[in-house]
Amino acid sequence: MNIALGIEYNGQAYKGFQRQKSFDSVQERIEKALSRVAGTYIETFCAGRTDAGVHATGQVVNFTTDVVRPSHAWMLGTNVFLPSDISVKWVKETSDDFHARFSATARRYRYVILNNRSRPGILSGKVSHYYHGTLNEVDMNEAAQCLVGEHDFTSFRAAGCESRT
Repeated sequence: MNIALGIEYNGQAYKGFQRQKSFDSVQERIEKALSRVAGTYIETFCAGRTDAGVHATGQVVNFTTDVVRPSHAWMLGTNVFLPSDISVKWVKETSDDFHARFSATARRYRYVILNNRSRPGILSGKVSHYYHGTLNEVDMNEAAQCLVGEHDFTSFRAAGCESRT
């Protein structure tokens, strides 16, 4: 059976999503938690990898298994074994041909700018950066137009990468 998960995480403590030999990663934490619920090793595939310190609110992950559990058992059980900065939000059994990476049709990034004289207290150091100067909204808006729309990121891929852009 092929199972998809919707996850969110605060990436501050991790060296990115992808599993790495010498560093803690979101993927490693999710796989360990899922493996405990399944009672066997689980390997996951994600829609898109994030860099060190980057957060996600709608990351999609999938895995295949012969272990049968209700969707709510996968979600609740996995969350028990995850640290508080990673959470499974939903679980859905999906078609055998679904692959989180190759079935993804879009990715969305969100940047929020709080233009305030004082630094945020609740978000400090977690999801914000405090800039002490004055922001020029006209210049920022003009520069941000480069980010709007659909873009081809082919030139940012690693050599030999086969993913669609």
